[in-house]
Amino acid sequence: MTDTAAEDRRRIRPSTRVLLHDLAVRRDRDEWIVGRMTTRTFVALPAVGARAVELLGEGMSVGRTAETLRAETGEEFEVSDFVDDLAALGFVARIGDCPVPDVEPPRASLPRLRPHHVRFALRPALPVLVGLVLAAAVAVLVRRPDLLPTYRDLLWSPHGSLVLLSGTAAGWTLLLAHELAHLVTARAAGVPGRMRLGTRLQFLVMQTDISGIELAPRRHRLTAYLAGIALNLSVASSLVLVLALTDTGTTAHRLLGAALLLALLPLPFQLMVFTRTDLYFVLQDLTGCRDLYGDGLAYARFAFRRAVRFGRTGGAGTAADPSSRLPAHERRAVRVYSVVLVVGTAACLTFLAAVTLPVDITLLVRAARGLGPDHGVAGNADSAVVLIILGGVNVLWLVTRWRNRRAKRTKP
Repeated sequence: MTDTAAEDRRRIRPSTRVLLHDLAVRRDRDEWIVGRMTTRTFVALPAVGARAVELLGEGMSVGRTAETLRAETGEEFEVSDFVDDLAALGFVARIGDCPVPDVEPPRASLPRLRPHHVRFALRPALPVLVGLVLAAAVAVLVRRPDLLPTYRDLLWSPHGSLVLLSGTAAGWTLLLAHELAHLVTARAAGVPGRMRLGTRLQFLVMQTDISGIELAPRRHRLTAYLAGIALNLSVASSLVLVLALTDTGTTAHRLLGAALLLALLPLPFQLMVFTRTDLYFVLQDLTGCRDLYGDGLAYARFAFRRAVRFGRTGGAGTAADPSSRLPAHERRAVRVYSVVLVVGTAACLTFLAAVTLPVDITLLVRAARGLGPDHGVAGNADSAVVLIILGGVNVLWLVTRWRNRRAKRTKP
C-alpha cells in the first residue's frame, strides 16, 4: 500500500463522506460497468458495488452506506476498503475535507472537437444513408461487372515512381480518414479518443484509442467500432458510382479505379480478428467478453504448457486453467478465439518469413542496383522512390514498435 493510500484509509471514518468524480454507469449482463470518461478508466463491478457507488455519490457517509447495503443485501460490505479502491482508480475527488490527488488525463486528438460538433455521427439516419449508397453501388456492379477493380488498376501510369507516390499518399489519406471516423463517432458519444501509430504483428497500423466507449449504449459502441469500415465502404461505393459516369480508357477512369481498389484493400484485413481489428472489438462486444484477446492468449499459453507437460510426463499437470474463472459464455468464446489467435498468428508469421521479407529484400536490392547514371532519370527516380517508401515504412515500423514497448514498460 502506498503512503497516499494509507493516509486515505486513516481519513476514512464511518461519518466520512466522499466526493466522486463524474462517473458513468452501465449495466452489462450480471455486472455493472463503472468508469470515468476523462481518464478512460473503467471497471466491472457486481450489483452491490454499483449500488455503493450510487449511495456514495448521493452524499451518504461511509457508515450509512454500509448500513444501507447490509439492510438491502443481508451481507456485510467493507465500504472503507471500497472507497480506497475507488480512490486508487482515480474515481474519488475528495475524502472528507481532503482532496485526493488526481491523475493527468491522457491527451486526446483534436481536443477542440466537441461532442455537439459531431453529434450527427450517431444519428440513425447515417447508417441508412451508407446502406443506400452501398446498395446503389452493388446494383451498378451487377449491371457493369467490368467496373470491378483488379490489381492492374493500381498501375494507372507507366511511370512507376508516380504510381508509388500517388498510391502511398492515397492509402495513408484513406487510413487517416478511417481512423478519423472512429474518433468522430467516439467523440460524439463523449469519449475523448486518441489517434497514434501502432504495430500488429508485421503490420504498421494507425489506431484510435477509444477506451471509455464501453460505457456507452451498445448501438453507440458498435457504431464507433464499425465507423471506419463504413467510411471505406462509403468511399468505395461513391467511386463506383462516379466510375460508371466516366469514360473508360481515360486517365480519370484509371485514377478512380486505383482509388477504388485502395479503398477496398483494407477491408479483408479487418477479418484478421486475431490482430485486434475493428471486427475484433465487435466480436468482443457481441460475445460479452471483457478482454477477449488477453484471455484468449492466456488460455493458449496454458493449453501449450499443458500439452508440453503431457508429452513429457504423460500427465496433464496441475496448472490452473485461466478460463475457469470466467463466466460460461465468456469461457466458450475465449477457448474458440484462442484457436483463431494461434492459427492466425502462425499463418501471418509464416507469410512474413516466406513472402513479405523476401519480396521486401528483393525490391530494396533491385532499387539500389537501379541507381546510377546508366539507368536514366526515370529509372533513378523509380528506384529512389522504392527505397524511400519501403525503407521509410520499415524504419517507421521499428521505431513505432520500440516506442510502444517503451511506453508499456514505463507506464505506472
